[in-house]
Amino acid sequence: MYVVMSGNGHVGSATAQELLDRGEPVTVVVRDTAAARALRDRGAAVIVADAGDEDALRAAFRAGDRALLVNPPAPVSSDTDAVEHRTADAILGALDGSGLDKVVAVSTYGVQPGERIGDLGTLWRLEHGLREQDIPAAINRHAYAMTNWDGLVGAVRADGMLPSSLPVDLRVPMVDPADLGAAAADRLQSGLDDVGVQYVEGPERYTPGDVAAALADLLGRPVRVGSMPLDDLETAFAGMGFSDVAAVSYAEMTRRTAAGPELPEDVRRGRTTLREHFAALLGR
Repeated sequence: MYVVMSGNGHVGSATAQELLDRGEPVTVVVRDTAAARALRDRGAAVIVADAGDEDALRAAFRAGDRALLVNPPAPVSSDTDAVEHRTADAILGALDGSGLDKVVAVSTYGVQPGERIGDLGTLWRLEHGLREQDIPAAINRHAYAMTNWDGLVGAVRADGMLPSSLPVDLRVPMVDPADLGAAAADRLQSGLDDVGVQYVEGPERYTPGDVAAALADLLGRPVRVGSMPLDDLETAFAGMGFSDVAAVSYAEMTRRTAAGPELPEDVRRGRTTLREHFAALLGR
């Protein structure tokens, strides 16, 4: 049995779907059962547990032999770093006594120690903790999620403007959730010696300008990129409803992404192109 955290999230649900497609038994861990209705209809078992509840997570992990670990994003109106540090610690604590024989963790490019750097720091905390415990742990660091653009499609439809916190010509690795799900499922099913870091990205790297071009083609209208000045990101994020501390964290994470971590050469490449991602989103 495979236990998949955040079964209602992009990566968790894609991983669960992939395992079910392969005929494997799956238990998804979600905050509420309604979020996992489609997976339950396909035969997945459902356990309701909060990612910050160590005891509930441990009980959920005991339902299976291997688990996908996902530290879910905190609400942007909260102190996102503080919340995600607590959930990372709860996940790590829940492994003790879980009986799992292998785990696969979802992480990201550019992880590094530091304060107020968003996912780069909170996921480094999770990675570091996994290296300090005894269960064999595989870590999938994924590229910039194509789904990060999904919530902006409405603005593009309305006025042809694609807001971007990244410079228009910055070429970065991007990846679709289906490819992350396939990569996670492979490592959940692989041997106990398949541990350590694997990088996962799409078939090629893209700029925000490429995102605008893909949407322009699919929507049949011109689309331009409106890049936010990197010095003004805190104000921009605060205007979107982020708490003051979350705005600081996301702004610094974005600046470090824009500065660019050293990109790996040895990567697992998925199949889904940026255009295919948006075509599926738009039902084209």
